[in-house]
Amino acid sequence: MEAGVVSVYVALGDSFTAGHDSPPGERWADRLAAMLRARSPALVYENLAVDGARSGEVLEQLPRGLALGPDLVTVVCGANDVLLTARPDLAGYEERFAAILTRLVVAESRPAIMTATAPESWQFMELRPRTRARLGRSLTELNAATRRLAAEHGVLCLEVAGHPGLADPDNFSADGLHPSALGHRRAATEIARALQAQLGIDCDLDGGVNDGIPALP
Repeated sequence: MEAGVVSVYVALGDSFTAGHDSPPGERWADRLAAMLRARSPALVYENLAVDGARSGEVLEQLPRGLALGPDLVTVVCGANDVLLTARPDLAGYEERFAAILTRLVVAESRPAIMTATAPESWQFMELRPRTRARLGRSLTELNAATRRLAAEHGVLCLEVAGHPGLADPDNFSADGLHPSALGHRRAATEIARALQAQLGIDCDLDGGVNDGIPALP
């Protein structure tokens, strides 16, 4: 990356990044790419995220992503490792996520890398109390692993868990799980703000939404 200007941006992950039921251009990664393209008109952008992807499937997204020679990669995953099973394999998640970060860190293109924790609860989903408690425990463990591995690999990890935006129903679609159009817009702005402040990546923040939502740590 030259002087904070991104030439190739690759987004990896699950439905959060794939934009479950969101049209192209509305997903947070699309909006982030637009903010980056305002500073680098020749930007190459590829969103390889897939709805429902677990960490193992995100690992399989890596070869195609790395072949593009990215200088920025966002990789957010892990929630489905908990949500899609009653018996989460958290040790397996740690192993797979460590492999993802290791391959990114040693990539020839030396990309800047960003990941994020997952919400530890969804206030607007209908869940039985025992299910909510079980998911909360597992997601707390998942996030602890994500933070530790990000720190070990020198990767920026944004704190989504506990963010005040999770308490705003306007940020969620009708299922109470995935971001709404506004949620994607706000996420793009928060992520761009963090990339600029913490990694020195030049983003057109005027193209985002700045409506008083507290910044991610």
